[in-house]
Amino acid sequence: LTPFSASEDMRSTWQGKAGRSPLQALYESDQFEQSSLQAVHQQRREMLSNVCSRYTRKRRLLQPDDLRHLVVDDTHGLLYCYVPKVACTNWKRVMMVLTGQGKYQDPLEIPAHEAHVPSNLRTLSEYSVPEINYRLRSYLKFIFVREPFERLVSAYRNKFTLSYNTAFHKRYGTKIIRRHRQEPSDRALERGDDVRFEEFVYYLLDPRTQQEEPFNEHWERVHSLCHPCIIHYDVVGKYETLAKDANYILQLVGADTSVKFPASSKTTRTTDDMTAQFFQGISPFYQRRLFNLYKMDYLLFNYSIPSYLRIR
Repeated sequence: LTPFSASEDMRSTWQGKAGRSPLQALYESDQFEQSSLQAVHQQRREMLSNVCSRYTRKRRLLQPDDLRHLVVDDTHGLLYCYVPKVACTNWKRVMMVLTGQGKYQDPLEIPAHEAHVPSNLRTLSEYSVPEINYRLRSYLKFIFVREPFERLVSAYRNKFTLSYNTAFHKRYGTKIIRRHRQEPSDRALERGDDVRFEEFVYYLLDPRTQQEEPFNEHWERVHSLCHPCIIHYDVVGKYETLAKDANYILQLVGADTSVKFPASSKTTRTTDDMTAQFFQGISPFYQRRLFNLYKMDYLLFNYSIPSYLRIR
């Protein structure tokens, strides 16, 4: 396959239902003209563009493999780059409603596991190079991001502290314990189901980890999953303003008013305070190294250095 590049002018050519580009829709639509949301999203795009121009020296060409996280909705002209632990289950449910030709009505009626079945949604990597280029030029592209360490702790809690995630315990937990625990028990080596957060941090910072294979998508950096300095996203949604941003996107693409983004349950959600507690046991030396690992996500999406870090 020939590699392809998302050129600078791509986002100016999206033809939505109203026959206008996403930026035209943002600027010209009566509904959004005076909206503070419009200004917020413009600021986010400008911040992203500025950081990209400062920190990326050489633009590389995208390969089809880079596009596995971009979910396609050909009906509404929509591309969504999903980031695990940033409401991606609910967004996939919504995308299934949008692309399902009436098969699904309510996102919450779709079981979570079904939202992650690869065959239920098409990704951009499945298309031919001309089809990929057309969609990158013409569709509205959006992404949702989250405070990087909050997302990281959320991934750790979900994959290593819940008893049912045995596949992760076997696949990653056993390796982490073998390499980063002194005198591990035979049970821990076999089951890998009691990984401590500091051991997970050592694993992320171990040079061998990324030499052997890419990070798992649940703790991979957003800029590595979604390539925001190559693909020009029209909307950068944030987990912190999830409902507002989700509604904004659905209105922009002219989705049926009956399609609602599911309200989030706050009961088990990883919060900033919870994240701070996990980092109490991490030394300033490792805090700084971990921050450097996720630094580009902090810069690109305008998140400040967490106050609980002892790295100044």
